[in-house]
This record gives sequence, C-alpha cells and structure tokens, in this order.
Amino acid sequence: MRVVLRMNKKIAYIVSAALLTLPLVTLADIDPGPAPSPNPGLAVVDIINKVLNFIWPIFVGFAVIMFVVAGFLFLTAAGEATKVASARQAILWGIIGVVVGILAFSIPFIVRNTLNIG
Repeated sequence: MRVVLRMNKKIAYIVSAALLTLPLVTLADIDPGPAPSPNPGLAVVDIINKVLNFIWPIFVGFAVIMFVVAGFLFLTAAGEATKVASARQAILWGIIGVVVGILAFSIPFIVRNTLNIG
C-alpha cells in the first residue's frame, strides 16, 4: 500500500512540475526580432493563444486515450454487470471531460469576440 502511495505522490509531483513549466515552454519560442524594442509585442492575447495552442493537442490525446481505455474495459468486462457498469461510467466521464474541455477552450474565444480584441 505504501509503495502505491509513494508512486502516486511521485506521479503527482511530476505532473505538477510539468504543468508549472507550461507557460515557460510556451513563451520560449517568442522571437523578439533583430533589435530589442521597448514594446516587444507580447500581449496577453498572444500568451493565451500560445498556451491554448500548446495544451489543445495534449487534451485531444488524453481524450482519445480515455476512450480507448473505456473501450478496453468494455472488452474485458465479459458480461459481468459491475465491470460493464464501470466501463459505462468511464465512457460517461470521458464525455463529460470532453464537453468541459471544449467549453474551457472556447471561453477565451468568446471573451475575445465579446470584447472585440484582436
């Protein structure tokens, strides 16, 4: 039991560190141009776009993996009611996750269009 908890803590630390470095990775490819200027053109909208463009493929990949795992649960259920119910729950939570993710990614676009920002 302790080995599982230690492993889960390690995974949680790794995931947390990866998520905390996402803004740095996103900002790393901004090219300020040949000569530094007082205003390098780093707007909040540009930062949000870069973060979303970086996270979107990760989200899609995670959603696909979630549905593959749910399908695998259906295949290995062998007609047992409890396993089929857990597979259905996995599909349901996968669908809910995709809907929430799409809504979360659409909020910046809705705000940008409402405020008429670039």
